Amino acid sequence: MAGKLAPWRPFRELSPFREFERMRREMDRIWDAFFEGGLRKRTEEELEWYPFFDVSETKNDIIVKAEVPGIDPKDIDISLANGVLTIKGEKKQEKEEKDENYHLIERSYGSFTRSIQLPKEVQEENIKASYKNGVLKITLPKSEEAKKKEIKIQVE
Repeated sequence: MAGKLAPWRPFRELSPFREFERMRREMDRIWDAFFEGGLRKRTEEELEWYPFFDVSETKNDIIVKAEVPGIDPKDIDISLANGVLTIKGEKKQEKEEKDENYHLIERSYGSFTRSIQLPKEVQEENIKASYKNGVLKITLPKSEEAKKKEIKIQVE
């Protein structure tokens, strides 16, 4: 009788995460088996989406970038009040009347609102926004007062 050979991995058996990895694989298998063969209806919470933001600062500007692919720029509303930048938008669902059976739906649609407390005062009259390749970029020039607030501290 021929036996099966398996590679010898002495340290793998000692891994504290071995059991967690086995459990994760088993849960993936159960999940896949449960939803196999049909479209799972997504809950309202799952359909919500929020764009990802980056906020950076240069010597002269605060720059906010938001990933908003699939949104028409005219469906984006930007406002500033009391040092809080608010961005609202809506990603509209494409509606095509076709006889289609979906096997997977992962794209999300709907409206969002994000507010960001700005770290410095800005020149409100010189704020600019642009949209390119699904990325919204808002450039907020710092006020002259905010630029002057930098303090040098000596290390002893």
